[in-house]
Amino acid sequence: MDQVSLTKLIEIARDEGSLVSFPTDTLPALAVKPENSAEIFKAKGRSSAKPLILMAADLRTLLPYMKGSDRDRQFWQDTANQYWPGALTLVLPSSDRVPLDVHRLNPTSVGVRIPNHPIAQEILRETGVLATTSANLSGKPPLRTLRRIAHTFPKVAVLENEAIAPYVDTLGDAAEKGSGQPSTVAQWTDQGWSIFRQGSVELGESFSTE
Repeated sequence: MDQVSLTKLIEIARDEGSLVSFPTDTLPALAVKPENSAEIFKAKGRSSAKPLILMAADLRTLLPYMKGSDRDRQFWQDTANQYWPGALTLVLPSSDRVPLDVHRLNPTSVGVRIPNHPIAQEILRETGVLATTSANLSGKPPLRTLRRIAHTFPKVAVLENEAIAPYVDTLGDAAEKGSGQPSTVAQWTDQGWSIFRQGSVELGESFSTE
């Protein structure tokens, strides 16, 4: 598929439900509607045992995909208020709204994130929640340029250079490539957050239920 405009990419993701790729604050993403998550695994040659992350432009949009007590949700809200949008993935108890293909190995939990990138934010405001992963073939390093993503995934809609250009002056290489560092992954437990993968975001000690 040719590289496309921002408007066209949103249309492909939202209305056609097909795979798209766009930059985030960490690494460029492959993304699709959650109900079409199987397409990501097929394109990447990825094991279905590895879960995807749900991204959205705001917490309100993600709430139907998680479940928890009022107390738990308040802790999640407190964390979101401090660290989102940003490079933090929260692994939370999953509601029945999450399609099985998103998290086949462990359907009781789901990773969620709000990226801190203007292009990703604009796309997600229009598409709603998307299931995402890094743009690479399974077992290979993440791809960080539009050209390489388009070459590796010829059936995926990738943003054209003109869609990225307006953001380069303020974001530099991060407009296309992100920071290059994966997000911190924090799993919710009875005692608070447990760090599964340490990235650039460090959770403070205050985020514990003890």
